[in-house]
Amino acid sequence: MSGKTKIAFLGTGLMGAPMARRLLGAGFSVTVWNRDAAKAEPLAADGADIAASPADAVAGAAIVFTMLTNGQAVSEVLFERGVADSLAEGRIVVDCSSIAPQIAREHARRLAEKGIRHLDAPVSGGVVGAAAGTLAIMAGGDGAAVESLKEVFAVLGRVTHVGPSGAGQVCKLANQQIVAVTIGAVAEAMVLVEAGGASRAAFRDAIRGGFAESRILELHGARMVERNFAPGGASNNQLKDLNAVMAMADELSLELPLTRQVRQEFADFVESGGGEQDHSGLLLQLEKLNPRN
Repeated sequence: MSGKTKIAFLGTGLMGAPMARRLLGAGFSVTVWNRDAAKAEPLAADGADIAASPADAVAGAAIVFTMLTNGQAVSEVLFERGVADSLAEGRIVVDCSSIAPQIAREHARRLAEKGIRHLDAPVSGGVVGAAAGTLAIMAGGDGAAVESLKEVFAVLGRVTHVGPSGAGQVCKLANQQIVAVTIGAVAEAMVLVEAGGASRAAFRDAIRGGFAESRILELHGARMVERNFAPGGASNNQLKDLNAVMAMADELSLELPLTRQVRQEFADFVESGGGEQDHSGLLLQLEKLNPRN
């Protein structure tokens, strides 16, 4: 895969912008588009071409990355705004958005009718991982297509082929289950520690490296101690993913009590105005449930 390979990157928000910047830094030719052009324009300083429309962005591209809000947004960009019609046969669409598995499978089917390959490749690692190139990338679709893009994926993080179309999204939902439940566990522990008279910061330091160690404790635990809830991952997006998990669980007749409970906690937090705060801000919801005089 040559650094001259032309890549289109559609969606340059919190995650998309640093991912596109990584590709530019690796020498790839990247054209970017974002619904709000103001979020794409700063990438011009890094060497990106800025497109006025999604169809313009993908003209001549060998690979198209999408990092958009939800399945509806991806469908619209691919099939209503000219992307699928502007791509030649054999091109690859890599959807890094977090969407429902059945929607990813439908996108793959519709693109295959035009001879275009599709990978659902959602990511985990947040803005920090996107900027550092350490994302965990869960790719569903054709294994040969994943292998053909290994040099591109290596710039962004570590890719794992997890199964056929839709499997990447299933694994991302499972990842989001673990993230949400662990955030809830750390937040509850922070409430307990403070109510019991200990220091939250000292508690976090004390258990680092033990069996409770995790990236959630490291990063989101620090946010809870510092009360810094500017979004790296917004709570409304966490709730969207948990809703998708529960819909899938109902479809498969699964009972997931921890996930169901934390989904309700995030729903209450979002309803009370916390949707744009980081998902570590779930601490605020638990503090409301446990007021201290």
